[in-house]
Amino acid sequence: MPLWPYPLVFAHRLGGALAPENTLAGLLIATRLGVRAVECDVKLSADGEPFLLHDDTLQRTTNGAGPARALTLAQLRELDAGSRFHAAFAGEALPLLEELATLCRSGGIQVNLEIKPCPGHEAETGRVVARAARRLWQRAAVPPLLSSFSAEALHAARAAAPELPRGLLFDRVPANWRAQLDAVGALALHCHHASLNLELVESIHSAGYAVMAYTVNDVMEARLLQSWGVDMLCTDRPDRLGELQSRV
Repeated sequence: MPLWPYPLVFAHRLGGALAPENTLAGLLIATRLGVRAVECDVKLSADGEPFLLHDDTLQRTTNGAGPARALTLAQLRELDAGSRFHAAFAGEALPLLEELATLCRSGGIQVNLEIKPCPGHEAETGRVVARAARRLWQRAAVPPLLSSFSAEALHAARAAAPELPRGLLFDRVPANWRAQLDAVGALALHCHHASLNLELVESIHSAGYAVMAYTVNDVMEARLLQSWGVDMLCTDRPDRLGELQSRV
């Protein structure tokens, strides 16, 4: 397997459990902890602009309500994405993908962009996010890793920017994982850590793929996965897993 260019530890949704998810405040906290890689969710506004948000609806993480897809980028930017986490983050905005790229490139932070399409917009989201990532990370030493649970989104991303690496996400690893990875041209398999064992990790590596495990918050569990050769650990607790930043 070729040398994998990404760090071991990725902060989940930029700041993990330490900040409002998918916000630049979370990115700042992660970088202050020495994190060298982050994961985040990207979807499209009503006017087709890529921004960061996990859910299809707004109410869990912002002071808005209803489908995120129903609002333009200008309307989304008026929302407060910090107060529901803590009053100290009041006024935190939903970030643009462009803002994330600027900060990560200037800070030397590697990125896993999870393509998170709203229902019915899988191909469009994959295509738009891939093209934006190609432009925003142009000539970067390490390109962003695109991932998704949606094979349709990854097919579209592959067609739009075939040079960008892709990872296919699973809740649990299916028996035909290799066929599914091949179908979208993925270089990595991303799955819940509980679905992995040493034999499976070795099989995935033997087939030429990298492995990301999510969401790993216990240090002992992280050390076990690292000993199996898992390539990337996505965590809500980058403060706990910071000691694992360097590979053994």
